[in-house]
Amino acid sequence: MSAGGAQFKTAYSGLRLAVTGLLSLALVACSGDKMDDLRAYVEATKAKPGGRVEPIPEVKPFESFAYQVAGRKSPFEPWTANSGASRKNAVPGTGPAPDDNRRKEALESFPLDTLRMVGTLSQKDGMWAIVKAPDGLVYRVTRNNYMGQNHGRVTRVSEERIDVTEIVPDGLGGWQERQAGLALAE
Repeated sequence: MSAGGAQFKTAYSGLRLAVTGLLSLALVACSGDKMDDLRAYVEATKAKPGGRVEPIPEVKPFESFAYQVAGRKSPFEPWTANSGASRKNAVPGTGPAPDDNRRKEALESFPLDTLRMVGTLSQKDGMWAIVKAPDGLVYRVTRNNYMGQNHGRVTRVSEERIDVTEIVPDGLGGWQERQAGLALAE
């Protein structure tokens, strides 16, 4: 056997001896019974008198509703407005409507609630609001610019907020205006 082989065999047997020693030490450490306090706690808990269990509450029967058609609208027919103002909005083509031929502005690709007003800029031609978009870019807007995904037109810019009028579907095939805005971020 070569000198290298003998050294390997000696090192391997030494390693084997060390692992065997560590395992036997671990078994000896686990064999001790140090659970007297746990056993005492379990016995004390078992000795306590049991508590009273509340009875199951009585379940009240469900009262069913018998639908009587007399004088009521059928729940399976589409809803139509009966009032004059609602009927006006229900007809497509009446009331406000977005201009689909208008060229979209950069801030119209983001939802309004993701935009942040970070400041203002006053120049000779008026007040500009500085808006930070989710893409990390900063834009300036003034009256009649558009922002948000609901055809929002800027109606007023002040030092602390931007007022926007959005045009949203009314659920009846028409459109309605809704006021929104961005406040200056603190």
